[in-house]
Amino acid sequence: MADASADGVTKALSPRNSSTSYDTTARQEANAAPPAIESNIERIEEVYRRLDLRIIPAFWVLYFLCSAIRSNIGLAQTMNEDTGHDLITVLGLSSKDISTALALFYVAYVIFDCPSNLLMSKLSPRGWMARIVIAVGVIGVSFTAVRDAWSLKFLRFLLGVVIAGMWPGMAYYLTLFYPPSRTGKRIGQYFTAAQVSAAVGGLVSAGFQLIDGRGGLFGFQWMFLIYGIVAIVVGIALLWWLPDRPLPPGQSRANTGIAKWLPTTPEALTGEDALIHYEDLKRVYHPRPWTLKDLIGVLMDWRLWPLTLMYFGVVGVGIGTQLYGTVIIHGINPKFTGVQLSLLFAPIWIMDLIAILIVTPISDRFHRLRPFFFSAAASIQIAGLLTVTFAPTSNPWARYGGLLLIGFGLGPTVPICMTWTNEIFQRRHGEVGVASASALVSGLGNLGSITTTYALYTGWPADAASGPRQYRNSNLVMIAILAVSITSSFVMFIALKIVGDKPGKKLGNDGNSANDDSNSFQDGAARREVEQRGFGRMWWSKKA
Repeated sequence: MADASADGVTKALSPRNSSTSYDTTARQEANAAPPAIESNIERIEEVYRRLDLRIIPAFWVLYFLCSAIRSNIGLAQTMNEDTGHDLITVLGLSSKDISTALALFYVAYVIFDCPSNLLMSKLSPRGWMARIVIAVGVIGVSFTAVRDAWSLKFLRFLLGVVIAGMWPGMAYYLTLFYPPSRTGKRIGQYFTAAQVSAAVGGLVSAGFQLIDGRGGLFGFQWMFLIYGIVAIVVGIALLWWLPDRPLPPGQSRANTGIAKWLPTTPEALTGEDALIHYEDLKRVYHPRPWTLKDLIGVLMDWRLWPLTLMYFGVVGVGIGTQLYGTVIIHGINPKFTGVQLSLLFAPIWIMDLIAILIVTPISDRFHRLRPFFFSAAASIQIAGLLTVTFAPTSNPWARYGGLLLIGFGLGPTVPICMTWTNEIFQRRHGEVGVASASALVSGLGNLGSITTTYALYTGWPADAASGPRQYRNSNLVMIAILAVSITSSFVMFIALKIVGDKPGKKLGNDGNSANDDSNSFQDGAARREVEQRGFGRMWWSKKA
C-alpha cells in the first residue's frame, strides 16, 4: 500500500506541459498494475461517504432555497386570494402576463445555462456556486418591490440569468469528486430539496398568509423577502464550506485569478483519504485544457440530442406541476381556500421525494439500464395525467390521486437523465464534455418549461376556461411530450448498443486531433464501472 501511494504522489507531481506528455503519462498509469489500495472497496466507499458529508448537505440547502425562490411565484398567485391580496389581484395581472413572466425565466435560463457552466469549469467551482446563490437571493428580495407587470417580467428574466448554470453546475461539480456511475443517487439526494421546497413551500406559504398586511407588506411579499435574505446568507457561507476541485496529493493550491479574492476553504480530503481518491479517480486530477474545437466536438456528438428530448418532456411536466399545481387543484374544487390549496399541494412533492429515494440508488447499481428506470417513471406520469384528465368531475379526489401519481413518476426522471449524460460525455469528451453537455441538456431541455408556462395551462385561455374540460388539452399535450421522451430514451439505448460510446477524439493544446485509446480513462473507478454492481454489497449480503 505504501509503494502504491508513493507512486501515486510521484505521478501526481509529474509535469503536464503538453498534450503529448499528458497522453504518455495517462497510458503509463493505465497500463501499470492496479495498486493494492484499490482492492479495499470498503475503504474506497468510506472516502466517498466522507465527501458526501462535505458536499451533499450544502448542495441540498442551496438547491432548496433557489428552488423556492424560483417557484414562489406559483404560490403567490393564490395566497390570500379570498381577501384580494394575491399576486394577480395586487398587480392587476392577466393570465398572459403570468405566462410571459414565467416563460421569460426559462428563456434566460436556456440562453445562459451553457456559458455559465463553461465559466464554472474555468474558474473556481465553489466560488461560482456561491455567486449563483447570492445573486438569486438578491433578485428574490427584489421581488418584494414589484408593483406592476413589467417589473415582474423583468425580475423573472434576471432570475433566469443569475440562476442559469446552477443545476448542470451541480452535476458537473459532483463529477470532480465521484465516478459518474455513482452520481445518480447523490443527484437524487440533493434533488429532493426541490421536492421538500415545493412541499414545505405550500405549508410555509400558509404561515405567510397569516401575517398578510403586517409591516405594510402582503403575505407573498413577506415570502419573497425572507427567502431572499436567507439565500444571501447561505451563499456567503458556502464560500467557506464547499471545497474546490481536488489536487493531486502533495501539490499545493496556487491562489491565482479569482481564487485570490476568495476565502480559503479546507481541502475535501487529506492524508490517506486523498491518496485513495487519487488512485480511484485519476481522470479528474489531470484535466486536459479544452478549446473551442473541443466544445464543437461535443455539440456535434449525436448523443446530445436524444438526452435533450428526454429532459424536455419530464422537465416540462415537472415545472407545469410545480407552477400550476395549486391552480389545477383549485380547478378540481373551486371551494378550496388558499390555505387548503397550499396544504393539498404538499403531498404531491412528498410522493416525488419518496420515488427519488427509492429509485435513484437502484439505478446506480444497474447503471446500464437507466433508460428502463427513466421510461417506467415517465409512464407513471402519463398514468397520472390521464387520471387527472378523464376522472369524473363528480369525484375530485380521484383527480387529486392522479396528481400524486404524477409526483411519484416525476421524482427519478431528471436525476437519471443528468447522470446518464455525465456518464456518456465524461467518457467521450472528458471534463468539457460534462460541463457543456449537462448544461445543453438542461438548457435546451428547459424549452419544455417554456412550452408549459407560455403555451399551455393559463397560457392557453380556451383550455383554461372553467368547466369539466379545463386543462384537458394541456394535459394531453404533456402526455404526447412524455411519449417522445420515452421513445428518445430507447432510441439512445439501442443506438449505443449498435454504435457504442467509446472515448472520442481528444484535442491537444496545439489544436491537432489525436486518437486516444480507452486506457487514458482507466482508473480504479473506471475498471469497476465495466460491470454493474447489482444488489451485491447490500446490507443483507454483507450480513450473510
